[in-house]
Amino acid sequence: MSQHYYNLCCRYNGKVVRINDRNGRVHVGRICRVTNNKVYIEPIAQRGGYGLGFYGGYGYGYGYPYGIGLGFITGIALAGLFFW
Repeated sequence: MSQHYYNLCCRYNGKVVRINDRNGRVHVGRICRVTNNKVYIEPIAQRGGYGLGFYGGYGYGYGYPYGIGLGFITGIALAGLFFW
């Protein structure tokens, strides 16, 4: 199954995604790097109010990229689907 998530992460590289892991945590951020065993995401800032033409004014730069083991991922979806 890790190969499936590796290919999915490569396809979504540079896009904002929502990743669920085996521990029940949800990670939302932009995929900035994919290796054979980890995906690195850069968390996004979530500010209230209106901005950038979208509800909530979501933007980049909230934190440093961090890695998630591909073996721990249980689901990946484009985050834009959840922000509308």
